[in-house]
Amino acid sequence: MHVLHLITTTRSFFEQQISVLENRGIDCTVVGVPGDYTAESPRTPIDYLRFHPKVLSHVWADDYDLVHGHYGLVAPFALAQPTRPVVMSLWGTDLMSDMGWLETISRYGARFADATIVPSPAMSRELDVDHVEIPFGIDTELFRPIPREEARERVGWDEDERIALFPYDPDRSEKDYPRAERVADRADADLEVRTIEGVPYEEMPYYMNASDLLLVTSKREAGPMAVKEAAACNVPVVSTDVGFVDETIGGLENCVVSDDDRELAAGLESVLAGSGRSNAREAIDGLSLESMGDRLVECYREVLEDRGRDATELSLERTDDREETYHGI
Repeated sequence: MHVLHLITTTRSFFEQQISVLENRGIDCTVVGVPGDYTAESPRTPIDYLRFHPKVLSHVWADDYDLVHGHYGLVAPFALAQPTRPVVMSLWGTDLMSDMGWLETISRYGARFADATIVPSPAMSRELDVDHVEIPFGIDTELFRPIPREEARERVGWDEDERIALFPYDPDRSEKDYPRAERVADRADADLEVRTIEGVPYEEMPYYMNASDLLLVTSKREAGPMAVKEAAACNVPVVSTDVGFVDETIGGLENCVVSDDDRELAAGLESVLAGSGRSNAREAIDGLSLESMGDRLVECYREVLEDRGRDATELSLERTDDREETYHGI
């Protein structure tokens, strides 16, 4: 089976999806929107105009079984190609955006795709068309409990510091870093809110485990994945009630979910006075990468069968001479 994946920009959870699909014999080609993207300098309309012929050239040049668009912005380009069935994955900040035009495009893509995938119950409740819920998987071998002393030695943090990890760029307005600082200042505790940038993904479990807790003050989220990753490490979480947070860690030991600053500050105090660990790893049982991969393949097969193709005849065996197929990331 050969799948053309369309993206605006890559993310760690997307790269994990590609990896698990390829491990199941799916031949994946990834095509990104031209141009470089940063939060300060987003892509221009010209970049997206260049994307359309790029997508068509790939569709015409190779025998893809389907096109998988990731994020609402690519929906028009996935649907504009005339020959392949389309699977759309919405990531959260598209469907639940405060920008009306982006939400409209995302809902349009969900309505006209052959299948639509959302990663969380919170998004599922927002979508009024047929769709399937496939949570982003967690690499529970990578994200695991590590002794705090070992983790702090690895990342170079002092043993006596009390640290709340804010795992986002503080300039991203939807993450509301000023609220994180405000809540920490309100707590009766000597606590530093620490942000990290440019950390390799494989090092993140050490930063999670080196922290006393994860602090999330987002205004809106489809996830956030960082909460599941912290849960896999048994790291306490104090978070606003966004995305799947309450469904994942609500009511668990040393985890607090609230939209009230006073309760969040009290949660910080409670966590720091507690045992130092949560029991949240058990809450993510069934959210493995392997489970995600199986469900994605099942979705692909159902789409192809609905289009009249016998998906059981499509090869899922990898070949050693398969060429590298990442483009434009």
